[in-house]
Amino acid sequence: MKKHLNAIVFALAIVIASVILGHAVINRNKKVGTITVTGLGETNFSSDLIVWEAKFSQVNKDLQQAYLDLKNDKDIISEYFKSKGLDENVIVFSAVETSKNMKQNYSSEGKYMGQEFTDYTLSQTVQIKSKEVEKVEKISREVTELLNKGIQLYSMAPRYYYTKLEDLKIEMVSRATENARLRAKSISENSGAVIGDLSSAQMGIFQITGQNSNEDYSWGGAYNTSSKEKTASITMKLTYLVK
Repeated sequence: MKKHLNAIVFALAIVIASVILGHAVINRNKKVGTITVTGLGETNFSSDLIVWEAKFSQVNKDLQQAYLDLKNDKDIISEYFKSKGLDENVIVFSAVETSKNMKQNYSSEGKYMGQEFTDYTLSQTVQIKSKEVEKVEKISREVTELLNKGIQLYSMAPRYYYTKLEDLKIEMVSRATENARLRAKSISENSGAVIGDLSSAQMGIFQITGQNSNEDYSWGGAYNTSSKEKTASITMKLTYLVK
């Protein structure tokens, strides 16, 4: 009787060991892998801040008179901008820059004879920084009207910015992450795998380019300021566990 009992216990032990071993083999064969995908978040937007600069100058042998002439130009320019509906607080004039102009003299034989003072050049820059983008754009195009007032204003190209970049970045990261998740899900389903937990996430460089332009992305991040209409984009590289 005892021998039979020992045989039964021994047989049960073999069965249990076989089951455990078989389960271990099955789990060993079910290796956990990973899948890495890159998602893109992109959106178009309009700039809400414009910065426009223009330069004006006066040339005169008399330094004091040059200052008086430049100040007169400054007053006329300031009044002109205010007449166009700009608030005084968005009109900023830089400090006056002064340079002494010299003439190089040479003899008829080409020998250098030293230099001679000719006159002074005094210049100043006016900057308009405003959220009234369309208004400032219009003024920058019509500024040649100052020529009729005897002022030569050298206009620079406007620069365009967006004041809510941080909110935009958060929105782009969210879009890029969702785009990457959907790609990972599609790939796993088509390959018969099951997507698991997120293993790692890496954010790419935030890029701002002109809308419908052929600008190249920069490794440090492009930041277009010449176009009013822009496109923002960012990538997210996600790694998921899959079974």
